[in-house]
Amino acid sequence: MALPRYAAVTGWGHYAPEKVLTNKDLEGMVDTSDEWIRTRTGICERRVAAAHETTASMCSIAARCALESANLASLDLDLVICASTTPDTLMPATGSLIQDAIGAANAGAFDVNAACTGFVAALVMGSQFIQSGAYDRVLVVGGETLSRFVNWKDRNTCILFGDGAGAVVLEAADEECGLLSFVLGSQGSGGPLLDIKAGGAAKPASPETIAANEHYITMRGNEIFKFAVRSMVHASGEALAKANLHAEDIRMVIPHQANVRILRATQQALGIPWERVFVNVDRYGNTSAASVGIALSECAEMGTMQPGDNVLFVAFGGGLTWASAVLRWADISSIIARRGEGPYAI
Repeated sequence: MALPRYAAVTGWGHYAPEKVLTNKDLEGMVDTSDEWIRTRTGICERRVAAAHETTASMCSIAARCALESANLASLDLDLVICASTTPDTLMPATGSLIQDAIGAANAGAFDVNAACTGFVAALVMGSQFIQSGAYDRVLVVGGETLSRFVNWKDRNTCILFGDGAGAVVLEAADEECGLLSFVLGSQGSGGPLLDIKAGGAAKPASPETIAANEHYITMRGNEIFKFAVRSMVHASGEALAKANLHAEDIRMVIPHQANVRILRATQQALGIPWERVFVNVDRYGNTSAASVGIALSECAEMGTMQPGDNVLFVAFGGGLTWASAVLRWADISSIIARRGEGPYAI
């Protein structure tokens, strides 16, 4: 009888551009104020990519950090999955650009686009490749260059978004760890609530689409807020039930960082103490598919999770989409020490 395989998180890393755009800076760009932004979103500042930086270049830095954290070389990877809504190009995939940049010559690569839900969806996919026995080590990376798709004259959206990347290494393990449950959902009829209308096959770029500002993010904020809280609470409860766990069993909630009011409402509905919810939206804003990856990396760097701790991930995004997952933190030092031994001699 084959032994069960688990997909442990053994490495993590993130990258944020050097340029900081504060709320005070935005006061000189649009009709807004630091107090207004803080009160309604919890955001104080966000990062903006330099002219030479792209989604692939930022993801590559985060990926190298994750590999170093896991004490692995790029040639050890079997697969690279990139979650992004702002790929460098429509073709080739940004995952392939990252795979080449980090020298992962033995790895396949592809992209996932589920907007802000993308990192959690990619984490689920990467875990499935490992649990099935298809691959042993998978790099999951999420990155966004949203600043190039924001209308800096639209005060309803330009205050929200930032750039960055986060990554994790998933690795086969024989201890009970990794994903215990997950939920993926979509309500495609809500797509127009949060979208970029032009630039795809349905409406290719043209002088008319550019003049109409249809290559920028548009969002109906009030409706998105209601959807976000509803979907995150429901998905979290469903993932906990599938894992046979309760809110008190969760060491840390790592949610999509969109708006602190959304996080507060979700936390209160779940009955999880606020101190168990990781929050960095004040420093990065909404980085979409990079959001959960950056938060996970920062949380792991702090040493918050110990072997056996349960972590709840939850996100919502354009599509409309949502996802949640419960992950059990691995004994990473033991996995690293036993590489080349046991049932997964990799």
